[in-house]
Amino acid sequence: MCGALGRYDEVEAAAPPPVDPSLRMRAAIGAAMSRSKREIPHYYLAHEVDLGPAMSWLAAHNASRPPSERVLPAALLVRSVALGLQRAPELNAHFVDGRVAPQESIHVGLAIALRGGGLVAPRIERTDTLSLDELMVAMTDLVTRARRGGLRASEMTGATITITSLGDRGVDLVVPAITPPQVAVLGIGTITERPRVVEGQVVPRPVVTISLAADHRVSDGHAGARFLHHVATLLMTPEKL
Repeated sequence: MCGALGRYDEVEAAAPPPVDPSLRMRAAIGAAMSRSKREIPHYYLAHEVDLGPAMSWLAAHNASRPPSERVLPAALLVRSVALGLQRAPELNAHFVDGRVAPQESIHVGLAIALRGGGLVAPRIERTDTLSLDELMVAMTDLVTRARRGGLRASEMTGATITITSLGDRGVDLVVPAITPPQVAVLGIGTITERPRVVEGQVVPRPVVTISLAADHRVSDGHAGARFLHHVATLLMTPEKL
């Protein structure tokens, strides 16, 4: 009896197994995305952008810089989105309690995959006011701190649009879901060489597919198409970035 009771007491006193943080994160992501798809009437658009001018400009821009100071294509893409929102303010908004709340500042959320699993999307404060060099520093800092668990709670809220990229995974097209209360999200695919007609000749060009998911309660396809056009135009005229 004593032995049996002893074992019973040990079972009763045993602490519950710890909950894996990645499982908690996955549950939170699942809940947010379920709400997104349940409540938000998404519409989707995609556009293939010729990055030839951008990649040539970037090569010249980085030519005399050490590796630690070079600007990556991701910074061009993020800055083009931030500047594009200046001309598409209806997509820089929140939808709260049945009403649209336009946002005066542009805070781009950057989706970052964590090495242990899961995803976070901290915001880059006033993204459109940063130069390319400043933006590159901010992005590198966010990614580094995110993967070390060093993000501040204040950085995890307030984004006015999110960018998610799976380009490093070889994905051509991303069809993302909006993160409430935001009203739009942009997906970026892999930069790949494809045949394009340039001045009557078929030549290989670096291209990327950018995709937009937006909230039909706030905007329509015409507004979304104008936004993607602004982003594409900026990427094809990188000197304006």
